[in-house]
Order: sequence, then C-alpha cells, then structure tokens
Amino acid sequence: MFPVRVLGLTKDFPQGFWRPRPHRAVDGLSFDIPEGGVFGLLGPNGAGKSTTLKLLLDLLRPTAGRAEILGRPAGDVGARQRLGFLPENPTFYDHLTAEELLEYFAGLFGYRGEDRRARAGAALDRVGLGADRRRPLRQYSKGMVQRVGLAQAIVNDPALVILDEPMSGLDPIGRRDVREMILALRDEGRTVLFSSHILSDAEQLCSRVGILAKGRLVAEGTVGELTRHAGGTDVTASDVPTAFVDRAAARVRKTSRIADGRYRFELAPGERPEPFIADLAAAGAALVSVAPVGASLEDAFLHALGNDVRVDDTRGDRSAAS
Repeated sequence: MFPVRVLGLTKDFPQGFWRPRPHRAVDGLSFDIPEGGVFGLLGPNGAGKSTTLKLLLDLLRPTAGRAEILGRPAGDVGARQRLGFLPENPTFYDHLTAEELLEYFAGLFGYRGEDRRARAGAALDRVGLGADRRRPLRQYSKGMVQRVGLAQAIVNDPALVILDEPMSGLDPIGRRDVREMILALRDEGRTVLFSSHILSDAEQLCSRVGILAKGRLVAEGTVGELTRHAGGTDVTASDVPTAFVDRAAARVRKTSRIADGRYRFELAPGERPEPFIADLAAAGAALVSVAPVGASLEDAFLHALGNDVRVDDTRGDRSAAS
C-alpha cells in the first residue's frame, strides 16, 4: 500500500471579478509515495505545493482527479486519525500554554486523562520544549511556535506526517533539529511528506522528490536519479584550433580556456561525448580527459524547470520567485 496516491489531481480557482476565468493551480498531478520514506515536494513559490497538500488533506476539493491517504479517500475520518499535519504558518490560541494546547489536540484524537497528558508531554519533550511547556504561547518566538506545530503534528503517533515548509522561520540550529526529527520519524517507519523551496534541506532528507512548476509535476524520482540526469560531461583537449572553439560554442554548455590551445568543454546533460570527441580529433586536437560532471539537486531542479524560473536562493531560507 502507498500511504499517498495522487491520480490526475487538478484544481482551478476563479480569477477576476466581472467575468471570472479559471486559474489552474494544480494541473493533472499523478504520483505515489512509498511507505517509510521522506518525500519532498519541491518548487518555487506559486508552483502549487501548498495547494496540493490542501487537496490531500481535503481542505480543498479538486476540480478533477482524486487522492488517497493511507489507502482511503482524502478526507476519510479513519485516515485522518493516523495523519499529522503542520501548516506553513501555524497560528494557535496564544493565551494557552504549550502543554494546554497539546492536551487539547490530543483530546481531539480521543485520548483522555493520563494518556492525554502523557502524549502532550512526550511530544513537547521531543521538539525540545519540555522546559517551556507551562509558558503562554504569546511569549514564544516564531521558531518556538513552529516547534509547537511540529509537536501537535506527532501527538497522535501518526503513520503519515505532512509538513508544509517546516523550516520556515527557524534559525540554523532549529533547522538542524527539525531535520533530525524528520529522519527520526523515517527511522521509526513513518512516512513523511514535506514541501519546500530550500533544496539543501531536501537533498539531505529525501528518499524521493517531486518537482512542481506552474502546477505540473516536471520531474519525480530519487535524488540520485534526478542529479544523474542533470549532470553533463567535461571534455578537456589540447592543441584545439580557435576556429573549432568558435564552432563548438553552440554545442556546449560552457567553454573554459586553460592555456594556449588547451580548453575544457562542458557538454549538456544527455549529450553523448563520442561525436564531440570525434570532431575534436578531426580538427587536429588531442584529447586529454573525459569526466562526468557531478550535479546537485539545485542543478536537477533548474534542469527540470528548463531554466525558465529564477530562483533567488534555493540553498537558504529565502523565497524563490516564479
């Protein structure tokens, strides 16, 4: 059984006042998430990540297609009992203490008495807020509120945890702690789905990733699969005629001059090096080396998007622009 199945999921929103036209936020998504791993839903802001998660949680109804959660239709009460969710910007009753809030959430799942208190305490201890459990939430920093949100997402001992931008607002130490918690959930056999535009976090955490652009799934697979397809080939040669360098400019991704007559050519992903090497030999150049170019998830991300999306910062905690 796949904990999450998405089959042709589509969502249109009306746009405009006098004559509203449909704006397609999610366009025919289909993917499965295997059990017991970490799946990252990646994409720039506005790509449809949060809308997709809301459709999975039945907070929005799809225009077309369907989703299944833990083998049941999205929104099924039985599936929700085994699901934990952290929204991107959690807002809680700030007059309550963290302990009171977590006991309230545990009660919503049907836990009573000592069991409810124990679950609330264990969840707060796990996110590092045990010592602050009796402080009102209005005294918490944004990062501490994010930790409370993580605690409520795991208070019911869920089989599936869905996190929308879980690193939002956290300092480097907090982000490290959240990464460790996600990996711990994975090691316990739970399935974690999280959305993010911070590619460095996804590269460290994910078993598989899906990349969204303008509501469409443009790439999906393991990090290794995606980076392998995004990497090119470096060809270094000596005695390269200047005329060949000029002709090669349209065929290669990058040309670097090392010394007189010695150049390094970077071939695009998917281009076989043999024809280029044969042309080098025909021009009288001497081959020095051929080496694959390692690619990062950022390279795979930009390759999947066709380099038509500007990313302000895919490594830090700043927004990406579509």
